[in-house]
Amino acid sequence: MNRSRSQTEVLVIGSGIAGSSAALTLAEKGVHVTLLTTADTLFSGNSRLAQGGVIYKSIEPGDQGRLEQDILTAGHRLNYRRAVKQLARQGPEILEETLLGAYPAPFAMKDGDYARAKEGGHGVARIIFCADHTGLTIMQTLAAAVERHENIEVLTKRTAVDLLTTQHHGGHLDFKFSLDNQCVGAYVLNQHNNEVETILAKSTLLATGGVGQIYLHTTNDRSSIGSGMAMAFRAHARTMDAEFIQFHPTTLFQRKGKYYRRFLISEALRGEGAKLVNASGEPFMQRYDPRGDLAPRDIVTRAIIDELLATGEDCVYLDAARFVDCDLHSRFPTICENCAKIGVDPAKEPIPVVPSAHYFCGGILVDHRARTTLDRLYAAGECACTGLHGANRLASTSLLEGLVWGVSAAQDILSSQRRRHLTKKIVSSIPDWESPGTESNEDPALIAQDWASIRHTMWNYVGVTRTTRRLNRAFNDLRNIYKDIQDFYQKTPLSKPIVDLFHGCQAAYIIAMAALRNKKSIGCHYRVD
Repeated sequence: MNRSRSQTEVLVIGSGIAGSSAALTLAEKGVHVTLLTTADTLFSGNSRLAQGGVIYKSIEPGDQGRLEQDILTAGHRLNYRRAVKQLARQGPEILEETLLGAYPAPFAMKDGDYARAKEGGHGVARIIFCADHTGLTIMQTLAAAVERHENIEVLTKRTAVDLLTTQHHGGHLDFKFSLDNQCVGAYVLNQHNNEVETILAKSTLLATGGVGQIYLHTTNDRSSIGSGMAMAFRAHARTMDAEFIQFHPTTLFQRKGKYYRRFLISEALRGEGAKLVNASGEPFMQRYDPRGDLAPRDIVTRAIIDELLATGEDCVYLDAARFVDCDLHSRFPTICENCAKIGVDPAKEPIPVVPSAHYFCGGILVDHRARTTLDRLYAAGECACTGLHGANRLASTSLLEGLVWGVSAAQDILSSQRRRHLTKKIVSSIPDWESPGTESNEDPALIAQDWASIRHTMWNYVGVTRTTRRLNRAFNDLRNIYKDIQDFYQKTPLSKPIVDLFHGCQAAYIIAMAALRNKKSIGCHYRVD
């Protein structure tokens, strides 16, 4: 096999808002960045799917303190307060410098200022938006800047297989040096030729997104399988809060057809006044929480589940036709377009909705500079656990968190890059990839069945409501699946389906273990026992 081997200053794995903002910040300072995306363009991942908007600041003075309190309340005060303060203080400034300044996105305007929306858990209107396709518009802006920057090399259709570490892969390092474990790049599957490349880097940033695709129903992109967390876990970087999976209460319910993800019905619709109603057209959220339809997501999700169990219906409905006083087709064009595909006009009738796995509040433990517990390795965006979200994420914090920690990672790399060198000893010690097996026994039917088992297990046992019995069942089932996949992995040449299955199963196993260990019912980790 003709193996490829290369070196770069910074390797960024993932092309969403965290990865792109980090790459651009570094490139502007003259650092050469290699950026990987699993797709054939930069438009993969969850950032482009964000609808509602991004937190900025309200028009009222003193909003920083109110925002901190809203984040803490949504997170059941399990949040890391330093991260909360960092987002509330630095977020608006970094947003102004990037998405309003250097790479301006066309946010909606009103009376000469940015229009601001209010979503669940927010005490005031502080969210700026681009209709109902904020994430897509932001990513179009950032992707264009990434593609034209001479210091950024974009490698498409690349799937990271494993992180390169001096302890695990450095076979020829002396004993003293090997005690200091460092990440020095990654093995990467090139899907164009199905060969594994060895990419060495002074610094590596994981920005691989969420985990939603390990669940049966999700709003997430196909690539969101927890690959970054799985690789970091194997490299012995710490993970944290992996049990906290946020379920979005309102995704489009479709009775027919097969879809790999459910279309998200933005919380911004409820921010404009839409109400959740049952099959009889009766609003019900006020019975569950005094904040009604704008209660935090974990509360709204459980209320919908309880309502469905009580009525025996397949879905509830989001009624904007009766309760929203604006032109829905101009304010929410993407939502109206997708509803029309199943014959629903939100301006005339309620939208059928159900909860789906949405956002990963935990992940790879990082500090305020996006540094992991493994030297030279950073993580930002949904794959990272900054501590910002605590037990449940506040609406529209995700894009800003990815931006703030993406930029923070780049700034820390810039401050330490001169001290980091890939010595000849390190470079020579890292071997090229050796295929784990030569048996060509990859069977799409077996892979599909393993994925079905993982997704049903996570949905039924590690889902919206959890019990000790369910979590024990999930732990045992996933352990057996993981062992079978590991045995298969060691005999079969690599392909993207096999790598994805391996990463997805390990991510599910990590989440199930964390959920089983946490005996306290709080936020997204809701234990009925």
